[in-house]
Amino acid sequence: MIDTVRTLLAQGADDATALIAPDGATLAYRGLRGVVNSLSRELSAYGVGAHDRVAISVPNGPRAAITFLASASRAAAAPLNPKYRETEFEFYIKDLNPKLLIVSADSGEAVVAAAATVGVTVAIVTGPIDELTLGRVSDDDIHDWPDAADAGLLLHTSGTTSRPKVVPISQRNLAHSAKNIAASLALTASDRSLNVMPLFHIHGLMAGLLAPLSVGAAVVATSGFDAFAFFNQLATFAPTYYTAVPTMHQMVIDRGQKRPLAERQAIAANLRFIRSSSASLPSSVLEQLEALFGAPVIEAYGMTEATHQMCANPLPPGKRKPRSVGVPTGIELSVLDASGAAVAVGSTGQVAIKGATVVANYQDNPEATKDAFRHGWFLTGDEGYIDADGYLYLTGRLKELINRGGEKISPLEVDEALLRHESVAQAVTFAVAHRKLGEDVAAGVVLRPNTEVSERELKEFLMLSLAAFKVPRSIVFLDELPKGATGKLQRIGLAERLGIGPW
Repeated sequence: MIDTVRTLLAQGADDATALIAPDGATLAYRGLRGVVNSLSRELSAYGVGAHDRVAISVPNGPRAAITFLASASRAAAAPLNPKYRETEFEFYIKDLNPKLLIVSADSGEAVVAAAATVGVTVAIVTGPIDELTLGRVSDDDIHDWPDAADAGLLLHTSGTTSRPKVVPISQRNLAHSAKNIAASLALTASDRSLNVMPLFHIHGLMAGLLAPLSVGAAVVATSGFDAFAFFNQLATFAPTYYTAVPTMHQMVIDRGQKRPLAERQAIAANLRFIRSSSASLPSSVLEQLEALFGAPVIEAYGMTEATHQMCANPLPPGKRKPRSVGVPTGIELSVLDASGAAVAVGSTGQVAIKGATVVANYQDNPEATKDAFRHGWFLTGDEGYIDADGYLYLTGRLKELINRGGEKISPLEVDEALLRHESVAQAVTFAVAHRKLGEDVAAGVVLRPNTEVSERELKEFLMLSLAAFKVPRSIVFLDELPKGATGKLQRIGLAERLGIGPW
């Protein structure tokens, strides 16, 4: 039974290609299993057991993929965005309390400095992909491998209205989600994924990496999305699919339309389909992408608490519906009213899910767990309706999360960073409509009396503690912040009231 990451990796034929590096180096499944087992023994030598956590900050590529697979096979992997600032690393490392932090030579100084501040042991992964090592070799057999109920992956939510929550994703969740995604996309051992998504997000980890590995397919482990290199990657590696967020697809279109039709057709000859997830895909982008490559575009709907995919549009000859995120894939889905009762077909309510890919709770957060998990359902916080054919349409987000091209940003986190400036008395961060990204970040501030600071100075201040994608594009100065009757900040619709955007 495939119910852990370790058993998932056992599916590929020994001599079949598992991973392909950007330089063309390959690793067969026999070699992948060998290096994962070797790294797992080294983790044990560092004192890592089945119920421990291993934080990872390794830039995208085969080294990041293998490090994740070994950590998730041995314990609970917690991959972090290598672009975080030192203060961000400190927060996440403290919150995760890992037994070990794995970095590479190109991980940067910020994560190492944060680990020293927190007091976490650091191991550096080195060597070619078939001989990766953490520098503490052990030949001891492992007898306490994680079982299906143990955590295999820990990811943070973006903390829309409170501090980010830790989502413990079990080995069973990971295995079931990988198989569900593979089944919905009809993946086989003949497929090849071009993974351009980051391996610290659920999207890239599941649809780009674990789903193809679960059927013995190959994964091209790129260093991340690069619009300038993308067409060369298609030509060089001949993938059968790639999965990305809408903003990436838009950049592909912008560059691809400049190429001759015959060249595009030759480059895309092996593409069986293109997948989009993590943000709403505009119909115009879907149409242009299909015209560019002559391959069907499959829009899917996912979130961390569901171990990524919940719904997807079917492959041909199944019916794909524009603006719909498709039908449920391996889970139960319902649309509920405020009382928790299912609404009629075509009526709008909150999207709720249940199934083997849905996590059981938030870590050490009973209040958040109680709010989100009710009567056996997980409440997604998204609003939508189901049509007569069972296709889900999303009509809005009930949460205030800012979705900047698939990057989820917590308004509170940006508020708190602004409030650390000595001149800022109050702050409110909010979303502004963006034609390509979907949403971008803006903020309003109230200054302390008799102080002055420019918008540029505030942005430079934020760059010291926030990743660049979280820094507001626009900061406006207000006399007072908009509040509701209960005193809560009014983020929703604030951009329109202030006359900001769309950008």
